[in-house]
Amino acid sequence: MAEQTPRRNEPRLRPAPLLFEPAEAASDPEHFFDLESIDDPRALLDRATELTLAFRAATDRAVEFQAIAAAQLADPRRFDRLTPADIAERAEWTEDYAKRMVEFGKELLSGTNGKGLGHGVGDLT
Repeated sequence: MAEQTPRRNEPRLRPAPLLFEPAEAASDPEHFFDLESIDDPRALLDRATELTLAFRAATDRAVEFQAIAAAQLADPRRFDRLTPADIAERAEWTEDYAKRMVEFGKELLSGTNGKGLGHGVGDLT
């Protein structure tokens, strides 16, 4: 799994709606969000761009939630807390990346990075 550096100061893009595909369409390797049925290259570019932005936004948001979970799992107040090595193994990261994600998650939870995600989760600092 490729490592990503958490992005802290980039504006959040509003993702395009991702429609779930029927099982028979999803099983067809040539079928991807009905893009293959769009004949107009302008419309194809527009929809493909919408999907790209939506997937990027979803990835960024998922990384933030990974960081929050890592910080919560590493919280020394937990009787069952995990070490960075344990978190790295569980998430298929390197131990160094797990440490950075724990710190990023602490920042997100405490709101010190300016985002203030508002999850209603306690401060870990």
